[in-house]
Amino acid sequence: MTSKTPSIQFFSGVFEELNNVSLRRNLRSGNRIIVMLFKQVKALNGLNSFTKQSLNSMLLTDEEGEIRVTPSSTQFIFGGAEGDELQRVECKFEIEQDDQWQRFMRFMQRYAEANGLAYGES
Repeated sequence: MTSKTPSIQFFSGVFEELNNVSLRRNLRSGNRIIVMLFKQVKALNGLNSFTKQSLNSMLLTDEEGEIRVTPSSTQFIFGGAEGDELQRVECKFEIEQDDQWQRFMRFMQRYAEANGLAYGES
């Protein structure tokens, strides 16, 4: 395996900065739910969403390779004086299989270490 800085992309070549992540469980299905919070989405700046090739998913990369995730929902939360300033973007997806969960957690550990994020229970 080669050392590769963990990254998150919505569009090819546009690296995003994750601000927070919440890990939950669907009580009915038992699936794990991940909610990723981005305060700024670079893919939306400078018309990147129109000029870059879309992945139609989120691409998580690290030294183990790539994880492609298709969010089940993406919310754009606006605020500010006029209510038209993008405050954050929340992407939500579920993981069903234990091996996929373990792989995602290894990615998150590497991403957190590389970007100064800390794990904490709420």
